[in-house]
Order: sequence, then C-alpha cells, then structure tokens
Amino acid sequence: MPQKRKQRPKQRQPQQPGRERKMKPRPQFEKPTHRGTGKLEGKVALITGGDSGIGRAIAVSFAKEEAAMAVVYLNEHRDAEETQRLVRAQGAKCILISGDVGDEDFCREAVEQTARELGGLDILVNNAAEQHPQESIEKITAKQLEKTFRTNVFSMFYLTKTAMRYLREGSVIINTTSVTAYKGNPQLLDYSSTKGAIVSFTRALSQALAQKKIRVNAVAPGPIWTPLIPSTFPGEKVETFGSDTALGRAGQPEEVASCFLFLASDDSSYMTGQVLHPNGGTVVNG
Repeated sequence: MPQKRKQRPKQRQPQQPGRERKMKPRPQFEKPTHRGTGKLEGKVALITGGDSGIGRAIAVSFAKEEAAMAVVYLNEHRDAEETQRLVRAQGAKCILISGDVGDEDFCREAVEQTARELGGLDILVNNAAEQHPQESIEKITAKQLEKTFRTNVFSMFYLTKTAMRYLREGSVIINTTSVTAYKGNPQLLDYSSTKGAIVSFTRALSQALAQKKIRVNAVAPGPIWTPLIPSTFPGEKVETFGSDTALGRAGQPEEVASCFLFLASDDSSYMTGQVLHPNGGTVVNG
C-alpha cells in the first residue's frame, strides 16, 4: 500500500458546496493539448454540479467540441460565472441555472429551461453530489441520509424523467458514480451507498432505453482534487489526499473530463451500461 504523503497545503472550507476559487492549488480543469474537432457540434448538454471541479472540466471540454450547455449548480455563483466565462471563451453558448437538484420541481424547470433557451437537449450529465463523513453508522441521521440520497440519486431520476421529453435517438446520459461504489469507504457509508445505486441505475436505465437508441453510461472517479475535498475533510487529510493511490497522487478534473467527452461523443457509439474508472490505479473489475 502506497504511503500517504503531503501534496498540498492544509486547508478547510467551512461550507458545502466548496468554492474552487479558494482552493490552493487550484484544480486543473483544462488539458492544453485538447484541440477540438467538432465532436459535439450542434449538441446541447445539461451538466449538474457544473460550476466547479469535474463539472467545470466537463463544461470546458464540451465547449471545445462545440456543444452548447446549461450549467446547473446550487449557490456557488462566482464559481459558476467563471465556468460560464471559460465556456464562452471557447465560443460556446452557456446558461447558468441555480437551484437544488434534490427538488423535483427545480429539476423539471432546469431541463425545460435548457431545452427552451438552447433549442433542445442531447446530453444529460448527472454529476452533482454531496458527502458528509461520519465515524460510524450510528452518527448518520435520517436527515443526512435523505439529503445525500436526494442530491446524489433522486436528482438523477428527476432530471432523466423530464429529459425523456427531449432526448431522442443518438442522445446520451452520463452519470457520475465513484470508486467508493466498488471498494466502499468506512466514513462515507451513505455516500458510498448512493454511488452503488448510481451504478445500478446506469445499468438498468441503459437496458430500458436501448431500443430508443439512447446510450447510458457512467464514470467512477477515484480521489480527484475538487472543492468537495476541502469542504468535506479536515486539513490534515486534505494535504495528503490521493497520495495513497497506485499512481501516488490525486487526479485532476481534466483527467476525468476526457472520459465524459468520450462517452458523450460517437467515439463510444457501441457502449451502453458501462462504467469508466479514472481512479489512479485501483482495480475494481466492474
């Protein structure tokens, strides 16, 4: 087992969601070597949790491939505005939609606003999530359990239900699960459980939509340097976060976004019901 080593300064953010602009160092959201070739030209995407971290990297990656998009986020307005600026700098359209994805009415309106303002919907990226470490299962309250499931799982049902009015043959749904769905995490019992549910949701939905020629896949990141980390863990854990992977470091959002781009494009046209694993070397066989 690799030893944990200091990788970054101690830091802690007192609120969730975290703020990317306060992180040291800032996450890397864009691969300079990525040159767009129009893989998503004419497509419209909705990305939840798109203001920062993996969501921001997905948004910029999609923009380079000429997709228009809606970035859905909770209340991190400055981060979201920065993501919008970065997307527009690539020449792509981007609207911001703020609200709680755990609320079905909000999810319905977010999808409808996306389709109304951008002319449809082709790619749904269910990426928003929250996590709250607890020392034992006895510490997980009913309120925390329900909130975590609402944000991480219920939102995917809510958004997908409304999205089905607009998705058509060739459309794509991509869900963000986690390495914790496969290896677990003793301090993240409820979070790990939601991520396992997302794997099952992905597999079942892929079968349900196969005849419609709508593909459904997922990405299961390992430890990635995003605002969720300093807003979740104590400073001592943050400074060594990800150093115990086989590759010896946490991943960057840009290293995950390429998986989403692959699944969103025709490059993955013969894949549905599958999960990609950018996790730094953890072998999960699933």
